[in-house]
Amino acid sequence: MEIFNDNLHTLVLSDDGSYTAYSKEYDEHYHSTKDGALHESFTKHIIPAFSVKQNQNDINILDICFGLGFNTLATLLFYKQNNLTSKLNIYSPELDKSLVKSLVNFSYPKEFDEFKHIINSIVDNGFYKDDKIYIEVFLGDAREYIKKFNNKFDIVYQDAFSPSTNPILWTKEYFSDISKAIKDDGILTSYSTALKTRLALYENGFNIYLNKGDDFRNATVASKTVVDSFELVDMKHKISCNPDVEPLKD
Repeated sequence: MEIFNDNLHTLVLSDDGSYTAYSKEYDEHYHSTKDGALHESFTKHIIPAFSVKQNQNDINILDICFGLGFNTLATLLFYKQNNLTSKLNIYSPELDKSLVKSLVNFSYPKEFDEFKHIINSIVDNGFYKDDKIYIEVFLGDAREYIKKFNNKFDIVYQDAFSPSTNPILWTKEYFSDISKAIKDDGILTSYSTALKTRLALYENGFNIYLNKGDDFRNATVASKTVVDSFELVDMKHKISCNPDVEPLKD
């Protein structure tokens, strides 16, 4: 069996027993090793998003960025486990072409075994399609990719490398493009609770909510409409207490 490790990525075991990877280019792991790769995808992205968005005919998802594919694959797992019948469309940009090509050798959790053919199709063709599922992985600049969509997405997984290492995908201008691409009642999920991130969303018309649980670190949910199932963050109070903090800008 070929080994996933190469000169840019190293396989790392996370605390939930699933493997993530360390990016030497960005000097970061793709997931929180403490929360666990699979557990983080479920608790910070899939479960909060689908708690609001599973009862509709079509669900359009923007997965920023594809990376190791965990958010997309965990979405498929949730979809099957909960016997959902919606048409599922997932669009995901990824800058690292060599990373995507290497995923045929990644040590995924056994829960993803049934999706091996989907990974192979994405690696070979850049997409997967059947009667209920469409997945498109765009190899290139996420900033340019999202500008082609308008009022499209029900869910956005904001899961790029951190603002400190990859600021271009966390700026006020970036979230302006996300605001145009997401539906008015869409849900955005993110592991980041940084005030700069929340400000960039807030100044683009998003309400900010706290996603918290006993078995993972706090995360963020955002929507331009009211979401009663999450605790609203009082951004006016946050701003008054931190008047010198500004969102990242291009």
